[in-house]
Amino acid sequence: VQLQASGGGLVQAGGSLSLSCVASGRTFNRYVLGWFRQAPGKEREFVAVISRSGGGKYYSDSVKGRFTISRDNAKNTAYLMMNNLKPEDTAVYYCGAGEDTVWYDPALSSKYNYWGQGTLVTVSS
Repeated sequence: VQLQASGGGLVQAGGSLSLSCVASGRTFNRYVLGWFRQAPGKEREFVAVISRSGGGKYYSDSVKGRFTISRDNAKNTAYLMMNNLKPEDTAVYYCGAGEDTVWYDPALSSKYNYWGQGTLVTVSS
């Protein structure tokens, strides 16, 4: 599966952005979808993950209560709605897809088999 993330941009602290991750192919609902981010000079960091059906979700503590992950399998698209953004949310955001084995450790990037190219989110103070 090929993934393409979009929706990044420049936003002031306290603002909102919605990211999208569009997948190619007809097997989108076979994959668990996750969002990660990577700030300059830092390692890739887990943000959120959603199950194949959309019924299971898990967030990092740093975004819990502010970000919402969702998916529309009919549109082969996953979303990350980001509210109350903070300057420390500034990063390149990536979407990843993997098998159900992702759930053994969803915060581990190596569990995901496919990655999109990333979209830059910049939050100004």
